[in-house]
Amino acid sequence: MRLPEINEVCGATAEDGGETDQHQPLILERVKKEADKNWKTVVSDRLKKHCTCTAQKAKSKILGFVPILSWLPRYQCRDWILGDAMSGLIVGILLVPQSIAYSLLAGQDPIYGLYTSFFASIIYAILGSSRHISVGIFGVLCLLVGQVVDRELAVAGYLAERSSVATVTFTAGVYQVRVGFVSVYLSDSLLSGFATGASLTILTSQVKYLLGLKIPRPQGWFTLFKTWYSLFNNIGKTNICDLVTSLVCLAVLIPAKEINNRFKAKLKAPIPFELFVVIIATVASHFGRFNTEYGSGVAGDIPTGFLPPQLPSWSLIPNVAVDAFSIAIVGFAITVSLSEMFAKKHGYTVDANQEMYAIGFCNILPSFFRCFTTSAALTKTLVKESTGCQTQVSGLVSGLVLLLVLLVIAPLFYSLQK
Repeated sequence: MRLPEINEVCGATAEDGGETDQHQPLILERVKKEADKNWKTVVSDRLKKHCTCTAQKAKSKILGFVPILSWLPRYQCRDWILGDAMSGLIVGILLVPQSIAYSLLAGQDPIYGLYTSFFASIIYAILGSSRHISVGIFGVLCLLVGQVVDRELAVAGYLAERSSVATVTFTAGVYQVRVGFVSVYLSDSLLSGFATGASLTILTSQVKYLLGLKIPRPQGWFTLFKTWYSLFNNIGKTNICDLVTSLVCLAVLIPAKEINNRFKAKLKAPIPFELFVVIIATVASHFGRFNTEYGSGVAGDIPTGFLPPQLPSWSLIPNVAVDAFSIAIVGFAITVSLSEMFAKKHGYTVDANQEMYAIGFCNILPSFFRCFTTSAALTKTLVKESTGCQTQVSGLVSGLVLLLVLLVIAPLFYSLQK
């Protein structure tokens, strides 16, 4: 019963004079019954609204969870396809040497780096809400995964090394789907400080490959200083072939980066010097027999096709749960930050909750192929944006490039020096 009706009943009763006190309990009871009836009606209506599945509601849920079904039918092929194809091709080419190189950070074979980039490109294109970011291998996360791998290898041996990557990736993906909102509270200064420290750690971890040294990765506190201590102790064992190759590559790549930056306004697409360096270095290593003649470390056998999937090791989850949580938070925070930054620049919006699901499934599903934890990567995103990317069709094109490498070209990188 609404308030005017209650007032009307009470007013009519009050005019009866002496009967007011007699009818008061009946009025209150009637009001109570009407209120209960209205409350039950409201609850019933709300339950029907939330529990009833209509075609429109089902369509809205599906389109919200799989954004590609919403924007792909409206794709402006004539205006966008050239930019998407160009950016996807260039990013796909850049991903090949990067995937192989970053596999070393995670302590894994190169094939798993290629798997990671392939699956992440396809899954994010389907589930992501950003038009521009490139999701795949990110050096900071590879380093964090590599530390877990080394620790488990020291504790439980080869089998734990192989399964710990999949377990960390799967657990991090579950965290991101369930509790990714925590990263919203991380400050920009905290993330910047972390990225700066991680970049120094990544640089340190790469020096042994530049010098051709075979030293174990230290564990525990002060790993940065322990690594440099080991490097200086073993400096006399430097592989001259690896050192010369490293210096020559740097002498080409550093000026090449400056050339691309200086002339990016005139160039329709950045010149892929990294690809040229990889091809020339691989050919030189193969015909010069750097591995057999000089003991240079090479990528080794990279099989074609896909290895059969396997389940993560559930028993390892308690061992890696804390590591996976920190990896998940960093990965999700970086992805959301880049998504929002490029969305603001290009005048559209992204859904942080959808980004949480997208990056989570970019880790959960590929974990069955022993892939690494992924996130958005700034460098590849900048390349993607600067080469004309309009939508995540470019991500699908990058995935096709990587698929071609996995099915046909991968064995040609056997002699590529680490």
